[in-house]
Amino acid sequence: MSAVDIQLTVNGEAVAESVEPRTTLVDFLRETLGLTGSHVGCEHGVCGACTVLLDGTVVRGCLTLAIQCDGAQVETIEGVSDSGAISDLQEAFRRRNALQCGFCTPGMLLTAQELLAHNGTPSRDTIREYLAGNYCRCTGYQAIVDAVESVAQARAKG
Repeated sequence: MSAVDIQLTVNGEAVAESVEPRTTLVDFLRETLGLTGSHVGCEHGVCGACTVLLDGTVVRGCLTLAIQCDGAQVETIEGVSDSGAISDLQEAFRRRNALQCGFCTPGMLLTAQELLAHNGTPSRDTIREYLAGNYCRCTGYQAIVDAVESVAQARAKG
């Protein structure tokens, strides 16, 4: 297969590359751009380790082809972290011992940020439901839910 030229914006920077049509977004980010915060887990969109933001919406990087992102805005955990947009979530994950091995953490953080952007003070059940598409094999979710809930409450107080 011949490569296809794509142009997109990744973490605020314009990117122009040639990619094989079968290249997934997460492989493109990791292998071509060196952005290794998103992980390749199950490669079936089930575990959420490959989660990134595509035009502001959470998507699975392993189910999205890089060529589908031509002209799009992509944000990875590196970009969101560098902007400081999730510094309170990162601190809460650290403080509540929700980081554990860290493999799932980027996807959890991006998903939690999306939840809090749309539902400022979600219930614990809502947090669990929203994060259900992101697997953590270390914490059993209690610490992660605690961290997200604490940030929701802190943000609600202003």
